Amino acid sequence: MKTLALFIFFSILSFLAYSQEQIFTLQAFYDQLMIGHPVIRQADLLSAFGKQEIRLARGNFDPKLNSYFDEKFFKSVEYYRRWDTELKIPTITGLDLKMGYELNSGEFLNANEVVPSNGLIYAGIAVPLAQGLLFDARRAALREAQYARDIMEAERVKIINKAILQATKDYWAWFLAHHQLRVNQKGYELAKVRYEGIIERVIQGDAAGIDSVEAKITLQQRDVTLRESQVILNNARLMLSNHLWNADSNPVELVPNATPTLNINELSGTQNLEELLTYAKQNHPELLKLNFKIKQLEVGRRLAGEMLKPVINLNYNLLGQNPVFNNSNTGAFSQHNYKYGLDFYFPLFLRKERAKVQQANIKLSQAGFERTQASREILNSINAFYNDLKNLESLLTIQESMVNNYQLLVSGEQEKFANGESSLFLVNTREAALLSSELKFIELQFKYAKTKAELLWAAGRGL
Repeated sequence: MKTLALFIFFSILSFLAYSQEQIFTLQAFYDQLMIGHPVIRQADLLSAFGKQEIRLARGNFDPKLNSYFDEKFFKSVEYYRRWDTELKIPTITGLDLKMGYELNSGEFLNANEVVPSNGLIYAGIAVPLAQGLLFDARRAALREAQYARDIMEAERVKIINKAILQATKDYWAWFLAHHQLRVNQKGYELAKVRYEGIIERVIQGDAAGIDSVEAKITLQQRDVTLRESQVILNNARLMLSNHLWNADSNPVELVPNATPTLNINELSGTQNLEELLTYAKQNHPELLKLNFKIKQLEVGRRLAGEMLKPVINLNYNLLGQNPVFNNSNTGAFSQHNYKYGLDFYFPLFLRKERAKVQQANIKLSQAGFERTQASREILNSINAFYNDLKNLESLLTIQESMVNNYQLLVSGEQEKFANGESSLFLVNTREAALLSSELKFIELQFKYAKTKAELLWAAGRGL
């Protein structure tokens, strides 16, 4: 009867304790984590930075307005006055459109600088006929910037996933410390009640004095364990608070009456091995980064290949004296008023150009090997975590059964002790084995939940 009363008493205490506590679920923790965690907000800036990389590359296609003025006077003589203003519009096709106005005067102008007195208007194009016709540095820079944005987006996901993994580990460490403290507290209270009962029996002459010494030693041992558990829990709460921030990225403290979830499967993400392997091959941020890096290098190789072609640039301008169009030989933009030129450049040995092509090929090969190795490591880590998870599932079932069996042994031994058929030593031994089994079960729960988080992280998933 006394044993039954003890269990009823501790059951009521546990109920009252839980009724005053506030369960801080894993989902609520994740919601708080994503609000203002500095690491996650810092990772989000990578997306904005990637967009600016594209904007920077598109700046190569911005229209440019240039103006040049040069004048020389010497001994009251105007040698020359040259003024040239030009608007140049680069295009995505590689052509450059241009329009300008030129006004020159003076006694010592070169023949090609002489223009009508009211100035010369010109409009034309610059066309690459070989190198740069299909691909050039401006288009390559834009394409590389687009892949750089994709790389930064994958890096953002990678950083967030890592932050979520660490936060999840700290959450389950809090879970472990909290429930271990509960078990140790229960063991301490049982030892305390038993010690007080033994003292009373010794006083009444129903028990030997040595029994009180053994009960005192057990109480002291459990008191030490309880104090150590309390420090571990306090530190675990501090580590968990590292991940709690408000929307303004100000730190938030874990409320004193907060307790972890009771369900280690609160968030049921997929645990199918084939689905995880397929997801990782297609969406793992590290593999995505390497894929986009290879595409970037392919752009560089294409640009290097373009440099093997000769430089042949055609410049053609229509000329006119005023902006009013007419068909006369002196009118603006007549087919009879024009200026054109042709630029040609070609290195005879192409050593620099061929070296750049080979370097680009080498870099591509290196990136390919890196991707192959990374893919193998990722898939193997998924398999390893999956094996651990399945093994822990079996161990949890076995350990839970052991806890129940130990509970039966303790109950039976306590009944025998109450009837004078057992000793205090056997009761303490059975009870210590039960407490150890409960602690082991909690530890296996912690390992299971942590391994599940690591499995999802290895597959490239966060939540």
